[in-house]
Amino acid sequence: MSELVLDMKGVGVRYKKRTSFFGSEWHWAIRDMSFDLRGGETLGVVGRNGAGKSTLLKVLTGILAPDEGEVHRLCDTASLLTISLGFMPHLTGRDNAKLSGMLMGINKSEITERLDEIIEFADLGDFIDEPLRTYSSGMKARLGFGVALTADPDIILVDEVLGVGDKAFRKKSTLAMREKMNSNKTVVLVSHNEAMVRETCHRVVWIEQGRVMAQGLVDDVMDQYAASR
Repeated sequence: MSELVLDMKGVGVRYKKRTSFFGSEWHWAIRDMSFDLRGGETLGVVGRNGAGKSTLLKVLTGILAPDEGEVHRLCDTASLLTISLGFMPHLTGRDNAKLSGMLMGINKSEITERLDEIIEFADLGDFIDEPLRTYSSGMKARLGFGVALTADPDIILVDEVLGVGDKAFRKKSTLAMREKMNSNKTVVLVSHNEAMVRETCHRVVWIEQGRVMAQGLVDDVMDQYAASR
């Protein structure tokens, strides 16, 4: 069995929710959440919108500290693969790629070295030296995904980035992400794409209203999740 790289026990995150002009109450985004992650596996996380998936990813990266419970990271880095991180409209695509890459933890020399590869993947041509404000949303998404794909943390956290861009680029980005998942990387994949989860994941955690409903073998959990909808 692969070595343990992350262990979460009884984790909860809460925030204040306004109930009236003067009143508010605590709302738990996730509660009593426990599971582990082993090196080289892809763990799927499924659930309806508002189930707490994005909050969970922020806890796993360390962006949010839990209000209860514990998260033990037994690795050096866990990064959220997200597009357009740190993008600034007045900078060129080239400069934004460098800035975004460094914010993801890629050192400056590495991002500079891989810039041609990013530009080729994003297929932006001469637009790479134009200000980002001149880009369409699809062009921004292609550049953002190209940069994100360069990041190489110990744990990759993926939050629905595979639906960006036009049809051709979605196919290209999906294939690239599948290659990364199949290269012995440790991945947490949040997705509504049932076929993708069944094809690429080793285990699945199903969460609803901030709590774990089921976890275990992919087909068992996905069948339970499908039956609940």
